[in-house]
Amino acid sequence: MIVKKDFGTTADGVQVDLYTLSNSKGTAADIITYGAAINSIYAADRNGEFADVLMGFDTIEGHEKYSNYQGLTVGRYANRIADGEFELDDKTYELVKNEKGITCLHGGGELSHAVWKAIIIDDNSLEMSYTSPDGAMGFPGKVDFKVVFTLHEDNALEVKYSAVSDKKTVINMTNHAYFNLAGKGDILSHELMINADAFTPTDSRSIPTGEIRKVEGTPFDFRTAKPIGRDINADDEQLKQCRGYDYNFCLNEGDGPAAVAYDPSSGRVMEVFTDLPGVQLYCANFLDGTRPGKGSEPLTQYCGFCLETQYYPNTPNMPEFPQCTFDAGEEFRSTTVFRFSVRE
Repeated sequence: MIVKKDFGTTADGVQVDLYTLSNSKGTAADIITYGAAINSIYAADRNGEFADVLMGFDTIEGHEKYSNYQGLTVGRYANRIADGEFELDDKTYELVKNEKGITCLHGGGELSHAVWKAIIIDDNSLEMSYTSPDGAMGFPGKVDFKVVFTLHEDNALEVKYSAVSDKKTVINMTNHAYFNLAGKGDILSHELMINADAFTPTDSRSIPTGEIRKVEGTPFDFRTAKPIGRDINADDEQLKQCRGYDYNFCLNEGDGPAAVAYDPSSGRVMEVFTDLPGVQLYCANFLDGTRPGKGSEPLTQYCGFCLETQYYPNTPNMPEFPQCTFDAGEEFRSTTVFRFSVRE
C-alpha cells in the first residue's frame, strides 16, 4: 500500500510530500518529492526487528542545508564531467562547475534539488516526473525525466529510470542512497561483493584517467565478499587521494547481482541488480560529523556506503568508455533493484 503525508516546505515555499510504500512483510520505503529521494528503507534483521537502513535526514531543512546527495535522484549526468564541458557534434557545451569550480558534479545538482511531481500508479508503485528545460546547467535539450519506484513482495525496491530529450544530449541517472544495514555505527565490518574484474582509476580531480585497471591483487578486489574496512586504509595511491573508496567499478556481464552487501551484526543482506555498465562505490569518506542526520546524529566518515549504478564518469569526454548519448526522441531507460533479505 502507499500512504501520503506532508514532509514540509522548501525554503522557497514549495510543498514537499512523503509517500510510504509498504508490503505485507512489513518492509517499507519512504519516497519524497524533493529530489525524488529515497528517504528511508525499513528492513528486518534476523530477529524480525525493523530498522531504517539509510543515512539521511528527517526534515526537508536537513536535505536543503546539509545534503551530500543522501537518497537523492541524480542527473542529468550522474558523477563527474571533467572541466565542466563536453563536445557533441562539433559543438562544445559549457556546464555548471559546481565542484571546486572545475568539475560538473551530478549534473550541477538540478534534478536532486528540484521538487518532482508524484503520481500513485497502483498499490505498490509510485511515479515521479520532472522536466528540465533546454540549456539547464548548460546541457542541451528539454528533457522529460521519470522515476518509478516499486516495492515488491520479495522485499525488493525497484527503481526504473526513463528520460526523453528534444535534442541530442547525454543522460546518466542514478540514486545516491547511503546504506547502513546495521542502521547505526560505521559500515567497515559490512561484507561487500562487487561483480567487477576492473575499475577506473582517477586523477587528483576524481576524473578517470582512461585506464581500465584489473582489480586482481589490489585493494579494489571485491569479487569475493570481504569487509569494506579490510583494505580501505591500504597503502595505495588511489585510496589515499579519496580517503577510501570513491570509484567506478566496471561490472561484469551476467544476470546475477552487481553487488551484495551483508551486515554480520544484524544479518541483513542487500543485493543490487542493474542493467548499467558501472557502479560507484563511495563510503562517506569526506563526512566529518559536522552535519546532523536523522535523529540529530552526526553524519560521520564511513557512516554509510553508496552503490550508484551508472555509466562511467566523464563518459562524454572518453570515447573508449560505454557511451550514453541519446538522439532527440530516443529514450534513456534503466532499472536498478535493491533486494533485502537476512542470513541466520
